[in-house]
Amino acid sequence: MLTSMEPPSREAQSTHSLAEPALHRAVPPSKKPRAPLSRLYARPGFLLRRAHQISAAVFEDECRELQLTPAQFGVLTVLQAHPGLGQSSLARALGFDKVTVLRVLRGLEARGLVERESAAGRRNVSVQLTEVGTQMLENAQRPAERAYRRLMSPLDREQQTQLLQLLQLLTGELEDEARAAFVPPAQDS
Repeated sequence: MLTSMEPPSREAQSTHSLAEPALHRAVPPSKKPRAPLSRLYARPGFLLRRAHQISAAVFEDECRELQLTPAQFGVLTVLQAHPGLGQSSLARALGFDKVTVLRVLRGLEARGLVERESAAGRRNVSVQLTEVGTQMLENAQRPAERAYRRLMSPLDREQQTQLLQLLQLLTGELEDEARAAFVPPAQDS
């Protein structure tokens, strides 16, 4: 048996090289080639996650006085357009899973911004904005717009349009891969 201090014999080297490809040979930890981090940092998933983190931070900074998160803003916006929407439909309208939509709704309900009600015999609970919730959403419009402009500020108008088109293409083509379905509510005629 060879120890790490002894060089392998020629016979051991040739047998070893036939048995295993060069990339799979045991290499002492200090000699193992390291995957360059630049490959990780250039991956679309990494960049999309990082962009989402930045987007949320910018939004929360602009809406700090209102103590409103992007998820809460999304829920309030959908409920303004579709009062009385069921919790399940609300979750799908935002691409949320059921646990996430419940967590967001509980927080909004505790602040008096939404109210949930269950009709007798119905499994799905409907949700609507309260007057306070409607006012909150109105107050959030300017800070939300500032957050959007801040997020897009590194890009010129053409790049902004291109980014949005590419993100819509990516999410549209890979929708079936998502953990939670995205189904916008039907438009009123």
